Amino acid sequence: MEIAYDGARYKGWQRLGNNPNTVQEKIETVLSKFADKKVEIHGSGRTDAGVHALNQCASFELKKESDPFEIKEYLNRYLPDDIAINLVVSTDERFHARYNAVSKIYQYRIRMSDVVDPFQRKYSLFIDRELNVNLMEKGATFFIGEHDFTAYTTAKSKKKSFVREIKRIDIYTEGEELIIDVEGTGFLHNMVRMMIGSLIEVGFKNMKPTQIKENIKSGDRSQTGPTAPPHGLFLKEVIYE
Repeated sequence: MEIAYDGARYKGWQRLGNNPNTVQEKIETVLSKFADKKVEIHGSGRTDAGVHALNQCASFELKKESDPFEIKEYLNRYLPDDIAINLVVSTDERFHARYNAVSKIYQYRIRMSDVVDPFQRKYSLFIDRELNVNLMEKGATFFIGEHDFTAYTTAKSKKKSFVREIKRIDIYTEGEELIIDVEGTGFLHNMVRMMIGSLIEVGFKNMKPTQIKENIKSGDRSQTGPTAPPHGLFLKEVIYE
């Protein structure tokens, strides 16, 4: 299924044992009632608390024969209004929303204005200064490729590799917003928000574009600058073969 959600009031996508206020938990609860038994769903990836999704993908298995349209209608009837199921389809039983994904695209939205738009305040980062987009584009080039992103994550595990591949970063305007799209094969905890934070620092001329290259090489998290707030970040698309 393809899912859109406003993450403002949730503790993120992933189910938490001591807190039912996650997107995964909300969907599993309703889906389990539909199936008359416990159903577990597998998302393409986790989004942090306050992060939104335009197109999250999740897979699940039902033992009984069910009409995908009926499932979609049931879920949308009983889920909160800030979660929408846009599509439900039957697929091969070997399909897994996470393991079969070849890349994901995250989008960050910025508004440069001295007045906060009350209707967009939860979905864009408002900045009352001008950003130098040319410098940001130069800085973004140093993220492209396969790197060890130890400097750009808050993940603490030493057992897993922090090597990830960034395929592209596009920076462009859309109406009154500056949009940053980041496509990669996978992302670490807080990785995109820390990357955006560095690009904003470059745009403010507080950091040279080449500093990003040095940060990646050093693995020093203290040099990357502030982490961008979650409310401007969206999981835009999950790409499969």
